[in-house]
Amino acid sequence: MMAADLSQALAPARLQVMWNRLLAVVEEQGQTLIRAAFSPIVRECGDISAGIFDAKGQMLAQAVTGTPGHINTMAEAVLHLRERFPAETMKPGDIYMTNDPWLASGHLNDFLLMMPVFKGGKVVGFTSCTSHLVDLGGLGMGPEGSDIYDEGLLIPPCKLVEEGAPNALLMDIIRANSREPVANEGDIYALIACCEAGAARLVNMMEEFRIDDLDALGAYIIDTSRRGTLEAITEVPEGVYKNVLKMDGYENELELHATLTVSKTGMHVDFTGTSGCSGKGINVPLNYATAYTVFALRCIVGPDIPNNAGSLELFTVDGPAGCILNAQRPVPVAMRHTLGQVTPDLVLGCLHQALPDQVPAEGASCMFDLPMRHAPEVARDGGREFAIEPVHNGGTGARPHADGLSATAYPSGVYGSQVEITEAVAPVIMWRRELRPGSGGAGKYRGGLGQRIEMTASNGAPFIVFLSVERLKFPALGRMGGQPGAPGRIRLRDGGQDIPGKGELRVEAGDCLIFETPGGGGFGNPSERDPDALALDLKRGLVTAEGASAYGGAK
Repeated sequence: MMAADLSQALAPARLQVMWNRLLAVVEEQGQTLIRAAFSPIVRECGDISAGIFDAKGQMLAQAVTGTPGHINTMAEAVLHLRERFPAETMKPGDIYMTNDPWLASGHLNDFLLMMPVFKGGKVVGFTSCTSHLVDLGGLGMGPEGSDIYDEGLLIPPCKLVEEGAPNALLMDIIRANSREPVANEGDIYALIACCEAGAARLVNMMEEFRIDDLDALGAYIIDTSRRGTLEAITEVPEGVYKNVLKMDGYENELELHATLTVSKTGMHVDFTGTSGCSGKGINVPLNYATAYTVFALRCIVGPDIPNNAGSLELFTVDGPAGCILNAQRPVPVAMRHTLGQVTPDLVLGCLHQALPDQVPAEGASCMFDLPMRHAPEVARDGGREFAIEPVHNGGTGARPHADGLSATAYPSGVYGSQVEITEAVAPVIMWRRELRPGSGGAGKYRGGLGQRIEMTASNGAPFIVFLSVERLKFPALGRMGGQPGAPGRIRLRDGGQDIPGKGELRVEAGDCLIFETPGGGGFGNPSERDPDALALDLKRGLVTAEGASAYGGAK
C-alpha cells in the first residue's frame, strides 16, 4: 500500500494506538541499555538516552528514562549522521557512532550510536542511543584539560559495526586508551544491544500493524506534537524577557545571560552577554546548552506533549561563538554539564517574568558528581586501579504550590549513586550520606534539601577526585520572596578549610572527604508558610530551630 493511501486508511485512533505502542518500544530499548551496561553511572543512575527516528532522521519517540543532555542532543546528532552516511550505502546490521562533543553529547565520554532499521530491503527508520563511558584516557574525567586533546580519545563519525560484525580495530583502540577497558567494552556492547533491541521491536510493531514504512505515523506524531506545542506557546504572553545568573566559574566568576523572545510562532533564547570561554574544561558546546535550555522551557510549556521532532521544532537557541555556552573547537569541554545544567535556571528566570505563578525557584542544578580514580603512584606500585563517577544531587527549587525535592537531580534526572554500589566498585568507604537540615531556602514553600557525604579510602591508598561543581559561592535563589538555599561546601575534615569547587583534589589515606551539596531556593514569603508544615519540618529535622527564625511571621 502506498504511503498516501495508507495515510487515508489509518484513522487517527489507530495512529494514536501505534504512537503509544512506539513509546513502549523505545522504553524497552532504553531498559535494554540499562540492564546490559557495566558502569554504575549507566546501570544504576540511568545516564542514557534511547530513541526511534524516521527515515529522514527525525525523532519520533524517546525513552522516558534518560537525561535531556543525551536525549535532545541525540535528536540533532542523528540528523548529522544521517547526512554523513547516505541511506543507500547502509546494510542490515550496520551501526554508526561518534563521541565528537560538537556532534554528539557535548563531551568525549558520551558515545552515541545510530542503527538503520530495514524492512522490505529498505531503510525505514533508525534507532539511536547514548550513554556515558567512565574513562577514555587523557587527563581523565575532570576540568584540568587545556584543550579537547587533553581530554581523551575523540572518535569521528564512523562505522562501529558492519553487517553485524564489530570493528575489531576500533574496539582495540578504545580498550588501549582507557583505564577501565573491560567496563568500556561492556558498555559499548550494551549500546549495540540497545540499538538492536529497538530495531527488532520496531520491525515487529510494523509487522503487527501491517505497515511498510513510518511515513504516515511519523507525519501524525510530528504534526500533532507541533500543533499542541504551538497552542501551548500562544498561552505565554508575547515579549522579550532577560535574566542573568552569576556562577562560581573556575579561574574567575562568570555571568550567564539569556534573552527569551516569545512570539506566536515559537520561542527563541539568545545567550548574548554571556562570559567568554574558560581555559579549563567547563566550557559548553551549543548543542548541549540547547538541549537543557529547551528542556526547561518544555517543562513549563506543553509538558504533557511527548518529546519528538515536532515538539522540539518551535524552540530555538543561539549565542555568540566563543561564549562559554557556545564553546568552539578545540576548547576543553569534559565537565560541560557543570554550567550546561544551570541553563534551565537561567532560562526559567526569563520565563518566570511571563508566568510568575508557574515557574519554580532555582535549585542546585548541576549534578554533584565526583569522578574519582587511583593516585598515579598506586598504579606504579601495583595497587588497585579504578575509575568511577558516583553522582550526588542537591535540592530542587520550591515549586509555586509545593516544596522542592530533596537530594533530587533536576534537570539531569540522573539517580544518585547507591552507597553499596560505590563501595563495591571502588576502594572507598561512605561513612555518612544524609540530608542537610536547614539547607532548603525558606519560603511559603521550602526549597529541597542538599545532602552531606563523608568518605575515606578503604585500602590505605590515596585517590584523586576531579571537582567541577557549582553553587559554592552563589546559592540557588528563591522566587516571589523566597530565600536562597544553602551553598555547597567541600572539605577534607570537619573544621577544615573550604576547598574550591573546581580542580584536581588529592585525598590522602588519612583524609575524610566531606562533600555537602546545595539546597534549593524557597518560593513565596516565608511568613506565609503553613504552621503545621513548619512544625512538621522541625519535628523531622528538615528545618533547624535556628533556621525557623526565617519563618518568624508564620502563624
